[in-house]
Amino acid sequence: MRIGIYGGTFNPIHTGHLEAAGYAVKKLRLEKLLLIPAGLPPHKDLEAGAPPPGKRLEMVRLAAETCSAEALDLELRREGKSYTLDTLRELKKCYPKDRLFLLMGSDMFLSFHKWKEPKKIAKLCTLCAFSRERQDEYEAFSAQKKFLKKSLNADVELLALPQVIEISSTRLRQDLAGNRELAKKYLTPAVYGYILREGLYHTKADLRHLPLEDLRYVSQSMLKQSRVPHVLGTESTAAALALRWDADEISARRAALLHDCTKKLDREQHLQLCRQYGVDLDAEELREGKLLHALTGSLVAREVFGESEAVTEAIRWHTTGKAAMSLLEKIIYLADYIEPTRSFCDLTELRALAFQDLDRAVLLGLTMAVEDLKENGMAVHSNSVYARDYLKGKLT
Repeated sequence: MRIGIYGGTFNPIHTGHLEAAGYAVKKLRLEKLLLIPAGLPPHKDLEAGAPPPGKRLEMVRLAAETCSAEALDLELRREGKSYTLDTLRELKKCYPKDRLFLLMGSDMFLSFHKWKEPKKIAKLCTLCAFSRERQDEYEAFSAQKKFLKKSLNADVELLALPQVIEISSTRLRQDLAGNRELAKKYLTPAVYGYILREGLYHTKADLRHLPLEDLRYVSQSMLKQSRVPHVLGTESTAAALALRWDADEISARRAALLHDCTKKLDREQHLQLCRQYGVDLDAEELREGKLLHALTGSLVAREVFGESEAVTEAIRWHTTGKAAMSLLEKIIYLADYIEPTRSFCDLTELRALAFQDLDRAVLLGLTMAVEDLKENGMAVHSNSVYARDYLKGKLT
């Protein structure tokens, strides 16, 4: 296997890092990419007030999901300076028969011979240096490649980036404390949202009064990357339904953005949130773990983000539905069901009906959901049955 290794302080990780890493994956035909944040970088000190290791790691994990990479904490777990030689030795134990490619920027490459034990490093991996497509830099890189080959017997690959994102982490940290325009441009939405949610780099966002745009970023930081298209699709569908049925569009968008905010938590984390906020679970909720995210999501929306009762209740019932649903509850239930990325069954009729007759659409959605669960041998929550039968009675 061909494995790329890209390390750095990543304080914070930005699209410049990701674009370079993605180019290396394509150019070197890498089959795995490892992003490794440094604990204590040997070449420079982390500035005072830098996020703790765990939060830098989480930013790298969120960014890694966007490029099919893997974030490793091995340098953060190791005591002392984060020397590359130690990292490569650890990785060689995990991948003894694989070829390692060490990715680095221009400054690191041109000073590589001054690193700790450069000859031993060169023996363990292929050195891969990112450069700009400029004549002066090409000449310096070519000379360094020849020097490292002769002095260290190093195998070197030069990667001339066709497009270089000229942004530094230092500049981004300064921008985050100000107008944040650069941060929005050069950070992935999930990383930017995580920074806001955790109050990193002096952002000081008030989570209980987040503008809609910031809530959109923060919500993405709480999701698996694969879930983001669904949530954004639910938001756009909820907004369209709100306009059609004269509901509050902003409330619909906020409920949609947060409806899956605890979806990626495991069972114990859901139960801990319920204990934290004093919520007792019924037997059906305890049995069907997949239902817990609707309840815990409503709790987080209320307690962390200060959302209204209308929004939190819409989140609470978006999975099972309930009898006598409010207008917003119906909209979020349907938006979650019919948003554009959904393809688990033929939704043509339901999507059309949602804009023609809201109650009949909710009834059809509930009927389809109940029948699907039964066909697959899965338990049906009583609230779904009550909601379906309530609407049947109302419409007949």
